[in-house]
Amino acid sequence: MHPKGIDFMDRLAIYPGTFDPPTMGHLDVIRRSLHIFDKVYVAVTLNPEKTTLFSFEERKQFFMDALEGVENLEIVSFEKRLLVEFAADLGVNVIVRGIRAVSDFEYEFQMTLMNRQLDKNIETVFLTPSEQYSFLSSSLVKEVASFGGDISQFVPAKVAEALGRRFNKSS
Repeated sequence: MHPKGIDFMDRLAIYPGTFDPPTMGHLDVIRRSLHIFDKVYVAVTLNPEKTTLFSFEERKQFFMDALEGVENLEIVSFEKRLLVEFAADLGVNVIVRGIRAVSDFEYEFQMTLMNRQLDKNIETVFLTPSEQYSFLSSSLVKEVASFGGDISQFVPAKVAEALGRRFNKSS
């Protein structure tokens, strides 16, 4: 039993990120997570220190469109609080993080150790996306889109359309 009185009977996980915008790599990690966990919360972070291209509602809709019909998935937002506290309030004891490269691991390893210090009941699971998405990042996709490059294989269709509109170029 968790100190806050939450019983961790179901295998619940939270997958946090800015997801500005969601990529095929993000969707791949979500699908992989759903094979392991009974329910996955995709926690879209609202970081006031980060300027995002898309609002939370837009990012949530991108996920809903791309993952239509997928059960046991909930898109939530959180801001101005520790992830471990938010996860515990949801009854979640596993954080899912996508790892693309060694550089990702170094940062995520530090975050995992800090989270473990903050709440010993929360574990972190690292998942790698399929090889064809292992280099993808939202920042890279936005950069390519800003120059009119074809991003259709890297993001869901509605994301490509939205990026095309934002950058006034065809997607």
